[in-house]
Amino acid sequence: MGLPLALRSALAWPDQPIRLVVPFTPAGGPDIIARFVAERLSPKLGQPVMVENIPGASGNIGSQQVARARPDGQTLMSSVNTLVMNASLYKNLPYDPVADFAPLGLTAWGSLVLVAHPSQKPNTLAELVAAAKAEPKTLTYGSPGVGTPHHLSMALMEIASGIVLVHVPYKGSAGAVQDLLGGQIGYMFLPVQVSAPHIRAGKLKAIATGSPERLPQFPDVPTLSESGLKGVDVDMWYGFFAPKGTPTDVVTRLNQEIVAILDSPEARTAFEAQGLIPATSTPAALAEIVVRDRARWADVVAKRGIQPE
Repeated sequence: MGLPLALRSALAWPDQPIRLVVPFTPAGGPDIIARFVAERLSPKLGQPVMVENIPGASGNIGSQQVARARPDGQTLMSSVNTLVMNASLYKNLPYDPVADFAPLGLTAWGSLVLVAHPSQKPNTLAELVAAAKAEPKTLTYGSPGVGTPHHLSMALMEIASGIVLVHVPYKGSAGAVQDLLGGQIGYMFLPVQVSAPHIRAGKLKAIATGSPERLPQFPDVPTLSESGLKGVDVDMWYGFFAPKGTPTDVVTRLNQEIVAILDSPEARTAFEAQGLIPATSTPAALAEIVVRDRARWADVVAKRGIQPE
């Protein structure tokens, strides 16, 4: 009797180049992580690991391709928490972020900082909340678009603090940051590496960090939790995935190799230059994060009535 297909695949794996899909444009977090890992994973597996960018529809096009790929360990994906956010934003999502993927493990965390134009009077989150409650729907904030992590993070903060701000969505980060620096909008959640130069130059002021702990770049800036929103953080997680049904032995091997690559001073130096912190986990731990975050962002989307444009 012949061996089952999944077992034959696991025993022979990898016997051809591996495709590492990034469902976003080059130079973003998932792409930076994918290229760093691919270069070091290839010699460990004895096969080329080819990074392929398939952007579009907030990551949905590339994610769908991976979800529908053969679960033979030859197709992987580098993604970010928008994978679960999209499940609540798109009614006809062509994949299920829980049911259609096999998590391989975390790869990094990215932190957001709540910043304000210097013309805004509030200097703390408590002052911002007080101002917003005194004059509801007058303070403005920007985002790179409806349903982006920047937008949903602010929506979560609004829910947790009981305030309502005016959302001004843009088509990408560049226009939003430009208008924030110009004072056309008052507030925004920005990645730490984007906000840091403007904060240091006095062009923006930091209100709070969205991470569970204070950031080394801004040790004097309190977290959202420290600022009164207990237990609230909006850090972005990054992780690697494979199609559901990928053999357990393959998942375990990939996790071990990825962990070894990321648990290195080289990874920390390279990632921190991009505002990322290398992180590793078991496949099961990432699966728990996916399930938890899907529920968390679904609650935010429902309560704020958010719909993608």
